Amino acid sequence: MDAKKHPVTEVLETHLQRYLDDLGDIPPSHVYDMVIASIEKPMLQLIMQHAEHNQSLAAQYLGLNRNTLRKKLLEHGLIENKS
Repeated sequence: MDAKKHPVTEVLETHLQRYLDDLGDIPPSHVYDMVIASIEKPMLQLIMQHAEHNQSLAAQYLGLNRNTLRKKLLEHGLIENKS
């Protein structure tokens, strides 16, 4: 018996397959970076909203260290660097 796929996995597979099909004979390039960039920012935005912008709580939800979350939020322009 096959384990049912997570809905997020199904969506990603469907859209990635469509992207590859649309390329036709053009070889794909930098797919990993493209997928991560496409998914990471909206995921961070939604989790931060869900955590009411509490970075410690959002980091816990994501299973990340708070400093790692902060770095990613800065990279995506979702917070300002107050150094």
